[in-house]
Amino acid sequence: MRSRRLRELLELLQPYWSKDPELNLTQVLQKIAAEAGFHKPLAELTDEVVIYHLKMSSLGRHEPVPGVQKDYEEDFKTALLKARGIIKE
Repeated sequence: MRSRRLRELLELLQPYWSKDPELNLTQVLQKIAAEAGFHKPLAELTDEVVIYHLKMSSLGRHEPVPGVQKDYEEDFKTALLKARGIIKE
């Protein structure tokens, strides 16, 4: 499982880092932490924060969060009726 996570991290990090190739790894991680609003010491930065931020930075501002897309409903009334079981999927 760790190798899959590492592979995912590297795939997400490569295009992000290529925007500022003059930075070293620590500087890139500091930049990601700052953009993500992470204000603790860099040693406490988790891979979940880095991966989530890298995934979200590649999406448009108004696109749904990955993983939530399957539950996304454009119309609130339809979502409410589905939640109450009136409309079956």
